[in-house]
Amino acid sequence: MGREAALPARTASSDHKHGAVPPNADPPLRSLPVTELDRLFKALATDGFDVIGPTVRDGGIVVDRLAAPDVLPWGWTAHHEPGRFDLQRAGRTAFAVVHGADGWKRWLYPPRQRLWTAEINGDAAPTINGEPAPLAPMAFVGVRGCDLAAIAKFDRVMMGAVEPDPIYVTRRRGLFVVAVDCAQPASTCFCASFATGPSVIEGFDLRLTEIDDERGHRFLVAAAGDRARAIVDALDLKPADDVDADARATQGRRAEAAMGRGLSTEGLPERLRAARESKHFDAVAERCLACANCTMVCPTCFCTTVHDQTDLAGHRVERHRQWDSCFTLGFSYVHGGPVREGESARYRQWLLHKLQTWHDQFGGSGCVGCGRCITWCPAGIDIVAEAEALCAEGRT
Repeated sequence: MGREAALPARTASSDHKHGAVPPNADPPLRSLPVTELDRLFKALATDGFDVIGPTVRDGGIVVDRLAAPDVLPWGWTAHHEPGRFDLQRAGRTAFAVVHGADGWKRWLYPPRQRLWTAEINGDAAPTINGEPAPLAPMAFVGVRGCDLAAIAKFDRVMMGAVEPDPIYVTRRRGLFVVAVDCAQPASTCFCASFATGPSVIEGFDLRLTEIDDERGHRFLVAAAGDRARAIVDALDLKPADDVDADARATQGRRAEAAMGRGLSTEGLPERLRAARESKHFDAVAERCLACANCTMVCPTCFCTTVHDQTDLAGHRVERHRQWDSCFTLGFSYVHGGPVREGESARYRQWLLHKLQTWHDQFGGSGCVGCGRCITWCPAGIDIVAEAEALCAEGRT
């Protein structure tokens, strides 16, 4: 992929010609009554966007196409802890659930993607067809700061490479991001440690802050760039006042104070490098199931494998790319056997790549502090606790 010097700097919305919000330059706020959220959805649909967002399904939160805002997870929150996720009824807000196991990554980088098909007709040369682009550009509604940071990291990996990934580039190019400030972090969240949340600072087209207080239930809307401002102007929203701005700031401070975990990132790559031969990895391996849940829910993991399929007549061949994981035994298979045979070696590969060697590859951490890997680890393994244990061992 190349080193940092060879990669262009990007934000989560830097592929847009209108650009993202510059750091420390917050756009003006406008007020959108909660009863009028459907106007925003209709405006996005009118502009040709396929609206994607969170909804409740089968006892969890999934990210899927939304026909209207009434299918958002209104009145739901969630309890997170290592190895456990429970939806609970509480309040009346739309975005109280931080996230589920499902994420935005699969819409930009599908779990299984057909790359091409080849048709063989007698002695003629094979006809090879690539996959068509999505029919409509996508609008993501409800993206948190941690996931915005994850999209930015994917931009660096998939668009900053010597050979950019064409499927990702096609899906990413028309993306419109409606971000949401996080008001209620989960107990497994630690985004404040990486400065990726809970409040959204940059990388969005529109930003929503959901406020429900004595003044009413409403959204504070901020627009970045001409395209987003045109949508907001068409909605003819009232400017927010200083009380609204103070409410947003207070909500952000409370959310950061309520962060469930914290990881000291000062010198973290160096501290982990000193512990790379630690026996603590063996202790983690005794609990690790090598199930790959952590990599499947991680918003920045991008490892894949490729499979070819041929019909019985030998006339049609398809090549598919699908997500893979460094926790699978076959992922490191070379020359007759796997390089990383045991769970200890595979967990070490994942943790050190995420928190240490990603810095060498891409100039920053591969973790955004979303906490998904903690919540959806069936053994309850906590990356924060394990990194701290390794760092403490490295100091002794």
